[in-house]
Amino acid sequence: MSLTPPAAIGQPSVAIQRDSRRFSVRRILCVGRNYAAHRREMGGDDRDPPFFFSKPADAVVASGGKITYPQATSDFHHEVELVAALGAGGADVAVDEALSLVFGYAVGVDLTRRDLQSMARDRRQPWDAAKGFDQSAPIGDIRPADGAPPQGRISLAVNGQVRQDAVIADMIWNVAEIVSQASKLWRLEPGDLIFTGTPEGVGPLARGDRVECEIEAVGRLDFSVV
Repeated sequence: MSLTPPAAIGQPSVAIQRDSRRFSVRRILCVGRNYAAHRREMGGDDRDPPFFFSKPADAVVASGGKITYPQATSDFHHEVELVAALGAGGADVAVDEALSLVFGYAVGVDLTRRDLQSMARDRRQPWDAAKGFDQSAPIGDIRPADGAPPQGRISLAVNGQVRQDAVIADMIWNVAEIVSQASKLWRLEPGDLIFTGTPEGVGPLARGDRVECEIEAVGRLDFSVV
């Protein structure tokens, strides 16, 4: 895995819990509709293979940061997710070997320009402008992996009001399956981040909102919208 010293400049990176080094971000892959209730919330109800979209590496924002309300949207949404940070790479990795690629886990939020996403979906166009914009991937400190992937509570509150509250165990595709599937589409490498999907309860954000997220046994993430 590529780790950078604390003073490294220019390379997008994420803090690691109890470590002075940082996790250098190579690429961000995201899974769509990986919780059954959210899939129904967004108009589907099946178990198709996971599909992916991407964000630029420099979309990451550290916990405690300020997110500028993005231009070209009036429907800006939050989607809290478990993030798997890869410390090793490979192609066409078997499910039973996939977790060996994971360095650790973090709390992340897939910020979305929902109106642009709906327009792109209706026109059968790519989601890049809806998902891959500046500051669209706030992420908490990475907790190094220790045993099986997290299965506990995942939650997000806006201004103290809980909006998303579920358990990681409800994911349709688990972490190992997601990593394995991604490795069939790309050669994965150290520094890749995989956002694993969001539970139900996604909703809009406005300027002045304070967002607080937590995943049991992983950590916390908070940011404000300005």
